[in-house]
Amino acid sequence: MSDFRMFTVPEGLEGERVDAALPRLLGLSRSRAAALAGEGHVVVDGRPVGKSERLTAGASLEVRMPAAVEPAELAVVAEPVEGMSIVHDDPEIVVVDKPAFVAAHPSVGWTGPTVVGGLAAAGYRISTSGAPERQGIVQRLDVGTSGLMVVAKSERAYTVLKQAFRDRVVDKTYHALVQGLPDPHEGTIDAPIGRHPGHDYRFAVMTSGRPSITHYELLEAHRRASLLQIHLETGRTHQIRVHFSALRHPCCGDLTYGADPTLARDLGLDRQWLHATELAFDHPGSGERVSFASAYPQDLEQALERIRG
Repeated sequence: MSDFRMFTVPEGLEGERVDAALPRLLGLSRSRAAALAGEGHVVVDGRPVGKSERLTAGASLEVRMPAAVEPAELAVVAEPVEGMSIVHDDPEIVVVDKPAFVAAHPSVGWTGPTVVGGLAAAGYRISTSGAPERQGIVQRLDVGTSGLMVVAKSERAYTVLKQAFRDRVVDKTYHALVQGLPDPHEGTIDAPIGRHPGHDYRFAVMTSGRPSITHYELLEAHRRASLLQIHLETGRTHQIRVHFSALRHPCCGDLTYGADPTLARDLGLDRQWLHATELAFDHPGSGERVSFASAYPQDLEQALERIRG
C-alpha cells in the first residue's frame, strides 16, 4: 500500500530541481528523492516529472511513497561518513559529532549514510544490544539535525545510558535559530506530542500525545530570527521542531514544520537550523560526570552571520 503526499509548491522553491526540493519538504536523502522521481512517483500538475525538472511556485506536487520494505531488509552498511568526527572514544562509549543528512541508524525509506554505518566502516565494535540495525544507539538526532550523539560500545554502557535517558539525567543542550522573537524570551514549553493524524512522517502537539517538555532561553535577537539555547527534559521525535512550530516560531529552514522558504533561501539553508551543542551524563564505566561540546557547522554559521548582518 502506497502513501500519497500532496503539496502546493511554495515560492521559496521556485526554480528548484525536484531532487533538491523533496529533501527539504520531506526530509528524504537526495538520492532517495531522485529514485522516486526516476520511478515515476513524483507528479507535478498531473504530469510525472524527472529528478532534474524545475518546480514552479503554486504548482500541485504529489509524491507517492511506495509500500515500506520488510524490516528484515534493514541492515547496517559499513560506509565512511564524510564530515562525521569522533569527539571521544573509550572502551565503553564513543561520542560523535554528526553532520546533517546522516541518520542515526538504518530505517525504512532511508538510503543515505548512517552513524552506525560510519562507525562500522571505521572499525568500531559497538554494543550488540538493541535491534540489529541500531545496535549501540541510545539516542537519536533527526537526519537534518547536526551535533553530538553518544553510542554505546559495551553492553553495560548500553544498559546504563538507556536508563539515564529514561530517567532524564542526561543534559541535552541545543541551539536553534527560530523565526521571529518568542515571547517570553525565556520559558518552558510543556505540550504533549504525538504522530500527526494526517501525515505519518510528521508529529504535532496533541492532547493524546506523550508528555514533552522543552526549556529555552534567548541568546540573540535579530530582525528576522532569534538564536535560542534549548534544554530538553524529554526526548520525543522532532520535539524542538514541533514545539516551536506550535508557537509559530519554527526553526529557520524547517519547511516540514512551516518555516518560511524565502527566508531559508536567503540564509542558504536546506535543512533546519538546529544543532546539538552540548551533551553531559554520568560515564557508564567510571560514574564520573562527563561533558562534550560541538561548534556550529559551516552552513549554520554562515546562516547566523547573514542574520546578524
